[in-house]
Amino acid sequence: MMAENFAIEMEHISKSFPGIKANDDITLRLKKGEIHALLGENGAGKSTLMSILFGLYSPDEGTIKVNGKEVEIKDPNYANDLGIGMVHQHFKLVDVFTLLENIILGSEPVKFKFLLNKAKAREKIKSICDKYQLDVDLDAKVEDVSVGMQQKTEIIKMLYRDNDILIFDEPTAVLTPQEIKELLEIMKNLATEGRSILFISHKLDEIMAVANTCSVLRKGKLVATLDVNKTNKEELSTFMVGRSVSFSIDKKDSVPGDNILKVRNLVLQNKIHKDLNIVDGVSFNVRRGEIVCIAGIDGNGQSDLVYGITGLEKVKGGKIYLNNFDITNKSIFERNNLGISHIPEDRHKHGLVLDYSLGYNSVLENYWRPDFTKYKFLINEKAIAEHADKLIEKYDIRSGRGHDTIVRSMSGGNQQKVIVAREIDRDPDLLIAVQPTRGLDVGAIEFIHKQIVAERDKNKAVLLVSFELDEVFNLADRILVMFKGKIVGEFNPKDVTREELGLYMAGSKSNYNFVDDENREETNNEEN
Repeated sequence: MMAENFAIEMEHISKSFPGIKANDDITLRLKKGEIHALLGENGAGKSTLMSILFGLYSPDEGTIKVNGKEVEIKDPNYANDLGIGMVHQHFKLVDVFTLLENIILGSEPVKFKFLLNKAKAREKIKSICDKYQLDVDLDAKVEDVSVGMQQKTEIIKMLYRDNDILIFDEPTAVLTPQEIKELLEIMKNLATEGRSILFISHKLDEIMAVANTCSVLRKGKLVATLDVNKTNKEELSTFMVGRSVSFSIDKKDSVPGDNILKVRNLVLQNKIHKDLNIVDGVSFNVRRGEIVCIAGIDGNGQSDLVYGITGLEKVKGGKIYLNNFDITNKSIFERNNLGISHIPEDRHKHGLVLDYSLGYNSVLENYWRPDFTKYKFLINEKAIAEHADKLIEKYDIRSGRGHDTIVRSMSGGNQQKVIVAREIDRDPDLLIAVQPTRGLDVGAIEFIHKQIVAERDKNKAVLLVSFELDEVFNLADRILVMFKGKIVGEFNPKDVTREELGLYMAGSKSNYNFVDDENREETNNEEN
């Protein structure tokens, strides 16, 4: 094929970091107007390769051509000048700025040569939002909006700059099924318009649905480039992890025991609209030996519900009981010590100290215990290192320098594994897991799902929040659906279809009667 038919040619790219070769002699070519998927395990080198293309890293070896011309991309500004835009896996947003301010940051329109022209920017952004059906509140601050809306902001930011070569790094990791469907349609429309797209994803269904070509990386090397129309999920997963992978979890029926978590009429205030409640009179139980999943479209109070239970946010009303002990006003530290583990939705904000080592992050909640101290006040570095090494081996956490690796330098999927390993290893009575497999490859998802089911089978209680319907139906013993801050339905996953669940998630149906196991009182009764 003639060189002019390629938008991007990355030839023999290599990049090393201390202790690891992230990219090893990779050649990747993106045709004009195509969607080219990049698939691989966590830590396979996908994000590093795309960061080189976007100017965040310089390659140790190799060359890059854009539209047939060899270039040296020294920084993201030069990448933008070449028409390359990137939606990052970990958002590049300023929390205290509004969404509009984040979108125009670095490309601000001006009038009279020095005055910021927000009105002009707003007009262009609104036309983009209308065209691609991206619904965001431009005047809300990033710190006050959902992770899903932050992801949309990143996408709008790229489209605002009129880029022709688009890099999507795990763009659907935090989106709901409906939002994912919309985004995939947007990507196909962009390709139809003549834009060229590089699409990093672990989700094989999405790759099969939208991509023309798929390149597979494993341990820093390119192992295959395939025509998507001539392959299947099983072949892709085998190339990715080097073995066959099961897409469903084999678990026995649950045998629930006593209530571990009891939530009674819980109310949390909306942070943006103070006169509204983001969680509005929610009541439910989670028992030993069961996985209860909160399903729903992002932004309907699921995250805030978890914040209230874990102590990350103060509740406005209601009660929370753990093992029949009132923890409503207990600190996060106290709740952890009473038996709660929490895999948070935002791993950077609530899950890790990014500039700490993997070892220190593995004991963030336990560093003060006798196992990790000596003479009662000194940190036992050797014990922490041994503990971290055990988790690294058990959970296949990939890092350049083992327990000494600074977590910020690790791939998103391996950062997630650190949190999952730490929280499950604490042996909690209640495991709260929010999007626990976000950003993980199919092999890691299979492993984490087995660990969660194992916790249930050890007679632990599990509260799962997930926007992935495959994950909901694979793991849940009982499904609760939230809509506009209320629980509107309760289901056995064996007795409900995805279509019916979708009606409850969209608010078209509502029928939830909470019965207090002890007092036999019906509350939170909502019916349409």
